[in-house]
Amino acid sequence: MKKLILLSVISIISLLTFAQSEKYIGAMKKNIALLDSAYAKPDNFIGLANTFERIGTSEKNQWLPFYYAAYCRVNYAFMQKDPAGNDEIAAKATALVNTADSLQPNNSEISCLKSMIASVQMLVNPQQRYMQYGAASQMELQKAMQQDPANPRPYMLKGQSLKYTPQQFGGGCKNALPQLEIAAEKYASFKPVSEIYPSWGKAFTESMVKECK
Repeated sequence: MKKLILLSVISIISLLTFAQSEKYIGAMKKNIALLDSAYAKPDNFIGLANTFERIGTSEKNQWLPFYYAAYCRVNYAFMQKDPAGNDEIAAKATALVNTADSLQPNNSEISCLKSMIASVQMLVNPQQRYMQYGAASQMELQKAMQQDPANPRPYMLKGQSLKYTPQQFGGGCKNALPQLEIAAEKYASFKPVSEIYPSWGKAFTESMVKECK
C-alpha cells in the first residue's frame, strides 16, 4: 500500500512538473515569435522585455527569460535616434544579463549579449568611450567564440561592428566580410539547443554579406 501511495505521489508531481514546463515553453515561444515584428515599432521591445522578466520571476531557475529580457532592451537602445538614454537602458539590461549569467555561467550567448550592452554604452559618446566600451565589447566576443566555437553570433557581431567602423580605424566592408562569411558558414550548420534557444541573426548576416560583396 505504501508503495502504491508513493508511486501515486511521484506520478502527480511528475504531471505537475510537466504541465509547468509546457506552460513555460509555450509562454516563451509565444513571445519569442513577436521579436521580429517589434523592429517595426521599437516600443514593443520594452513590453516584451517586461513580459520575459515576469516569466523569469516565475521560473526562477531558467536563464533564458532574463536573457531575452536583456536582449529586448538592448535592441530598443540600438533603435533610438538619441543615444543619451542608453546608459539607463544598459544598466537595466546588465542587471538582467547578470541574473542569466548566475544561472548559466560561461555561456556564449550571454557573452554576446554583454558585448552588445557595451556597444550600447559606447554609442552615448563613441569618441570618448571607444577605448573603454569598444575594448569591452570585443573582449566579450572573443570570450563567446571560445565558449562555443560553433556559435555564429559572435562572428556576426564582430563583422557588423567592423562594417560600421570607418575605414581609417580598421573597419569597412573589406575587413568585415571575412568575419561575416565565417558567421554565414556557421549559421548554415547551427542547430539551437532547443526551440526557445537563441537563433537570431542569420538573415541579417546574409544581407550584410551581400552588401559587402
